[in-house]
Amino acid sequence: MSDLQSELMASIRTIPDYPKPGILFRDITTLLGAPRAFRRAVDELVHPYAGLRVAKVAGIEARGFILGGAMAHQLSAGFVPIRKKGKLPHETVSVAYSLEYGVDEMEMHKDAFLPGESVILVDDLIATGGTAEGAVKLLRKMGADIVAACFVIDLPDLGGRKKLEDLGVSVRTLISYAGH
Repeated sequence: MSDLQSELMASIRTIPDYPKPGILFRDITTLLGAPRAFRRAVDELVHPYAGLRVAKVAGIEARGFILGGAMAHQLSAGFVPIRKKGKLPHETVSVAYSLEYGVDEMEMHKDAFLPGESVILVDDLIATGGTAEGAVKLLRKMGADIVAACFVIDLPDLGGRKKLEDLGVSVRTLISYAGH
Protein backbone atom coordinates (compact mmCIF):
# COMPACT_ATOMS: atom_id res chain seq x y z
CA MET A 1 0.00 0.00 0.00
CA SER A 2 1.39 3.42 -0.95
CA ASP A 3 1.88 6.32 1.46
CA LEU A 4 -1.00 8.12 -0.27
CA GLN A 5 -3.36 5.19 0.17
CA SER A 6 -2.35 4.79 3.83
CA GLU A 7 -2.85 8.49 4.51
CA LEU A 8 -6.25 8.59 2.82
CA MET A 9 -7.49 5.43 4.51
CA ALA A 10 -6.34 6.74 7.91
CA SER A 11 -8.34 9.93 7.33
CA ILE A 12 -11.62 8.17 6.43
CA ARG A 13 -14.01 7.21 9.23
CA THR A 14 -15.82 3.88 8.94
CA ILE A 15 -19.27 3.74 10.52
CA PRO A 16 -20.66 0.22 10.98
CA ASP A 17 -24.32 -0.57 10.34
CA TYR A 18 -25.12 2.72 8.58
CA PRO A 19 -27.49 3.34 6.89
CA LYS A 20 -28.61 -0.22 7.64
CA PRO A 21 -27.25 -3.28 9.44
CA GLY A 22 -24.29 -4.97 7.72
CA ILE A 23 -23.11 -1.86 5.84
CA LEU A 24 -19.74 -0.26 6.58
CA PHE A 25 -20.26 3.40 5.66
CA ARG A 26 -17.06 5.11 4.45
CA ASP A 27 -17.39 8.69 5.70
CA ILE A 28 -15.07 11.12 3.88
CA THR A 29 -16.10 14.14 5.96
CA THR A 30 -13.08 13.36 8.16
CA LEU A 31 -10.83 13.40 5.07
CA LEU A 32 -12.36 16.72 4.00
CA GLY A 33 -11.55 18.13 7.46
CA ALA A 34 -7.91 17.00 7.33
CA PRO A 35 -6.10 19.67 5.27
CA ARG A 36 -3.19 17.51 4.09
CA ALA A 37 -5.35 14.48 3.19
CA PHE A 38 -7.92 16.66 1.41
CA ARG A 39 -5.21 18.44 -0.59
CA ARG A 40 -3.49 15.16 -1.52
CA ALA A 41 -6.77 13.56 -2.60
CA VAL A 42 -7.68 16.49 -4.86
CA ASP A 43 -4.14 16.71 -6.26
CA GLU A 44 -4.16 12.99 -7.09
CA LEU A 45 -7.60 13.14 -8.70
CA VAL A 46 -6.51 16.11 -10.87
CA HIS A 47 -2.97 15.04 -11.76
CA PRO A 48 -3.67 12.89 -14.87
CA TYR A 49 -5.84 15.60 -16.40
CA ALA A 50 -3.65 18.67 -15.84
CA GLY A 51 -3.00 20.30 -19.19
CA LEU A 52 -5.86 18.51 -21.00
CA ARG A 53 -8.04 21.62 -21.26
CA VAL A 54 -11.00 20.13 -19.46
CA ALA A 55 -13.95 22.51 -19.89
CA LYS A 56 -16.06 21.44 -16.91
CA VAL A 57 -16.06 19.26 -13.82
CA ALA A 58 -19.46 17.79 -12.95
CA GLY A 59 -19.98 16.87 -9.30
CA ILE A 60 -22.68 14.54 -8.03
CA GLU A 61 -24.63 15.82 -5.02
CA ALA A 62 -23.34 16.32 -2.34
CA ARG A 63 -19.74 15.30 -1.65
CA GLY A 64 -19.01 15.44 -5.37
CA PHE A 65 -19.68 19.18 -5.11
CA ILE A 66 -16.83 19.62 -2.63
CA LEU A 67 -14.33 17.50 -4.55
CA GLY A 68 -15.52 18.78 -7.92
CA GLY A 69 -15.24 22.43 -6.95
CA ALA A 70 -11.67 21.93 -5.80
CA MET A 71 -10.81 19.95 -8.95
CA ALA A 72 -12.39 22.56 -11.22
CA HIS A 73 -10.34 25.28 -9.53
CA GLN A 74 -7.10 23.38 -10.07
CA LEU A 75 -7.97 22.60 -13.70
CA SER A 76 -9.15 26.17 -14.43
CA ALA A 77 -12.44 24.61 -15.49
CA GLY A 78 -16.06 25.42 -14.77
CA PHE A 79 -18.11 23.44 -12.26
CA VAL A 80 -21.54 21.90 -12.89
CA PRO A 81 -23.69 20.47 -10.09
CA ILE A 82 -25.68 17.31 -10.74
CA ARG A 83 -28.54 17.40 -8.26
CA LYS A 84 -31.52 15.44 -7.11
CA LYS A 85 -34.70 16.36 -8.97
CA GLY A 86 -36.33 19.62 -7.92
CA LYS A 87 -33.26 21.35 -6.48
CA LEU A 88 -32.17 23.52 -9.43
CA PRO A 89 -33.92 26.83 -10.14
CA HIS A 90 -33.60 27.11 -13.93
CA GLU A 91 -34.67 24.93 -16.87
CA THR A 92 -33.26 21.42 -16.40
CA VAL A 93 -32.71 18.12 -18.12
CA SER A 94 -33.13 14.96 -16.04
CA VAL A 95 -32.55 11.24 -16.10
CA ALA A 96 -33.90 8.39 -13.97
CA TYR A 97 -31.37 6.08 -12.34
CA SER A 98 -31.51 2.92 -10.26
CA LEU A 99 -30.94 2.84 -6.54
CA GLU A 100 -30.53 -0.25 -4.41
CA TYR A 101 -34.27 -0.15 -3.61
CA GLY A 102 -35.99 1.77 -6.37
CA VAL A 103 -35.52 4.58 -8.85
CA ASP A 104 -34.69 8.27 -8.42
CA GLU A 105 -34.02 11.18 -10.77
CA MET A 106 -31.10 13.58 -11.09
CA GLU A 107 -30.86 16.72 -13.12
CA MET A 108 -28.68 19.56 -14.24
CA HIS A 109 -29.30 22.89 -15.88
CA LYS A 110 -30.09 22.60 -19.57
CA ASP A 111 -27.44 25.21 -20.42
CA ALA A 112 -24.65 23.68 -18.26
CA PHE A 113 -22.69 22.30 -21.24
CA LEU A 114 -22.16 23.03 -24.86
CA PRO A 115 -22.23 19.91 -27.04
CA GLY A 116 -18.75 18.40 -27.26
CA GLU A 117 -17.35 20.11 -24.15
CA SER A 118 -14.95 17.91 -22.19
CA VAL A 119 -16.03 17.00 -18.67
CA ILE A 120 -14.75 15.04 -15.71
CA LEU A 121 -17.40 13.46 -13.50
CA VAL A 122 -16.60 13.27 -9.77
CA ASP A 123 -18.07 11.86 -6.58
CA ASP A 124 -16.65 10.56 -3.32
CA LEU A 125 -17.33 6.85 -3.83
CA ILE A 126 -18.30 4.31 -6.49
CA ALA A 127 -20.25 1.33 -5.18
CA THR A 128 -22.96 -0.31 -7.31
CA GLY A 129 -22.57 2.47 -9.87
CA GLY A 130 -26.26 3.32 -10.25
CA THR A 131 -25.87 7.01 -9.48
CA ALA A 132 -22.67 7.39 -11.51
CA GLU A 133 -24.24 5.52 -14.44
CA GLY A 134 -27.21 7.89 -14.30
CA ALA A 135 -24.85 10.88 -14.29
CA VAL A 136 -22.97 9.50 -17.32
CA LYS A 137 -26.27 9.08 -19.19
CA LEU A 138 -27.29 12.62 -18.24
CA LEU A 139 -23.97 14.08 -19.41
CA ARG A 140 -24.15 12.17 -22.68
CA LYS A 141 -27.76 13.28 -23.16
CA MET A 142 -26.39 16.84 -23.01
CA GLY A 143 -23.64 16.03 -25.55
CA ALA A 144 -20.72 16.24 -23.12
CA ASP A 145 -17.44 14.46 -23.93
CA ILE A 146 -16.69 12.50 -20.74
CA VAL A 147 -12.92 12.45 -20.15
CA ALA A 148 -13.15 10.32 -16.99
CA ALA A 149 -15.12 9.57 -13.85
CA CYS A 150 -13.13 10.11 -10.63
CA PHE A 151 -13.78 8.86 -7.11
CA VAL A 152 -11.77 8.83 -3.91
CA ILE A 153 -13.11 5.38 -2.94
CA ASP A 154 -13.92 2.27 -4.95
CA LEU A 155 -15.91 -0.64 -3.53
CA PRO A 156 -14.95 -3.07 -6.32
CA ASP A 157 -16.97 -6.00 -4.96
CA LEU A 158 -20.15 -4.07 -5.83
CA GLY A 159 -19.28 -3.70 -9.54
CA GLY A 160 -19.81 0.02 -10.15
CA ARG A 161 -16.43 0.63 -11.75
CA LYS A 162 -16.99 -2.15 -14.26
CA LYS A 163 -20.44 -0.76 -15.06
CA LEU A 164 -18.89 2.60 -16.02
CA GLU A 165 -16.02 1.01 -17.92
CA ASP A 166 -18.55 -1.06 -19.87
CA LEU A 167 -20.08 2.28 -20.92
CA GLY A 168 -16.67 3.32 -22.26
CA VAL A 169 -15.86 5.68 -19.38
CA SER A 170 -12.34 5.77 -17.96
CA VAL A 171 -12.49 5.45 -14.16
CA ARG A 172 -9.95 6.82 -11.68
CA THR A 173 -10.07 5.91 -7.99
CA LEU A 174 -7.52 6.50 -5.24
CA ILE A 175 -8.29 3.74 -2.74
CA SER A 176 -10.49 0.67 -2.51
CA TYR A 177 -12.13 -1.30 0.23
CA ALA A 178 -13.21 -4.93 0.01
CA GLY A 179 -16.84 -5.74 0.74
CA HIS A 180 -19.56 -3.16 1.03
